[in-house]
Amino acid sequence: MTDSPGHLRVGMAFSAFVVIGAVEGAFGVLVPSLLDTFDLSTASVTLLLASQIGGYTLAALFNGVVHSRLGLGRMLVVAFSLLASALLVYALTPRWDLMVAGGAALGLGIGLIDAGLNTAVARHEAGAALIGPLHGFYGVGACVGPVIATTLLALESGWRLVYVVLAGLVGLLLLGVWRQRRVCLWQRPPTAAGGDWRVLGQALRRPSVRLGGLVLLCAVGIEASIGTWAFSVQHLGRSQPAVAAGIGVSLYWLGLTIGRFCFAGLVTLLGEIRLMACSLGLLLAAQIGWSHGAVPLVTLPLMGFALAAIFPATILLIPQRLPAHLAPPAVGFGTSAASAGAVLLPASLGWIAAGSGLPAVPALLVPVVLGLAVLYGLLLQAPEPATNSLPLPRHG
Repeated sequence: MTDSPGHLRVGMAFSAFVVIGAVEGAFGVLVPSLLDTFDLSTASVTLLLASQIGGYTLAALFNGVVHSRLGLGRMLVVAFSLLASALLVYALTPRWDLMVAGGAALGLGIGLIDAGLNTAVARHEAGAALIGPLHGFYGVGACVGPVIATTLLALESGWRLVYVVLAGLVGLLLLGVWRQRRVCLWQRPPTAAGGDWRVLGQALRRPSVRLGGLVLLCAVGIEASIGTWAFSVQHLGRSQPAVAAGIGVSLYWLGLTIGRFCFAGLVTLLGEIRLMACSLGLLLAAQIGWSHGAVPLVTLPLMGFALAAIFPATILLIPQRLPAHLAPPAVGFGTSAASAGAVLLPASLGWIAAGSGLPAVPALLVPVVLGLAVLYGLLLQAPEPATNSLPLPRHG
């Protein structure tokens, strides 16, 4: 992508992930405000997350079909329109049930953006070089989101203004995507014989696709659970001052961001297997430390850094093990599973925390990390030959 339009489109993809990260990163800081405004319990607030599951599920089912029928550019126009509309509903509605309904549109919008851009990058000739920065920019947004939310709350501007600001950012991206919707990077991908649904069925019969989806569901579920509940755990559960708790959340996303930008260099230095082993070991150690009350300004960024490599490595690994025509539905399924995990696991923890208390959340994540390690081991052993290799080294 040496042409100026190509650089512009890559820049727009990075910007899209910044905005998605900001939207998801800000939510964790705003949870106590939602609890207070709508007089909710931690179990009730997870209804908003649950409604997003519906949107993410629709994204999983229809991503391949919408992508092939509209092309990526037009699909992104639809997705950003849904996301902007949902954020405006969040900002303006006085009713909790309408806010919950808006969650479905938000989940669908983010799910389509995530799956579409990941598919485009994973299939690009420079995919291995672009996938780390792409998710690094998600981390940039996830760092900025809590800062925006914490700052506006400290200025007593109210949590609704946070969503107005985020809706404005999405609107700017929508205008940019609309202008670029017909250029070649966003055109329809080639469709295999048999139709979109049949190709999706073929992909789902591959063990690597199913295992990859489970890996991404767990990894992004852990990532989102920490981002969603860390502020509440520290501020409400452990009585840490709000500003300090907000800084801790931002440091968590900063650790993830640094790890994503370092991904290409680390995987070249260590190889995928060693990098994943080191990442999972560090994640488990930091998670255990956080559950036992170790300094959150240390454990939270370490967990972010440890999680950084898992998503991009898995997104690149899945197409390596598939024929080219199965890559788009496989990556789409994986990213949609990841998006579902980003809602399902935090929502489940919210229901449990309603009975066990917020301080129990860190300890509940420890067995999930162990399960993630087992799933990744099974993915590496899935009996499918590499048929669409990408330049990602598997050994150091």
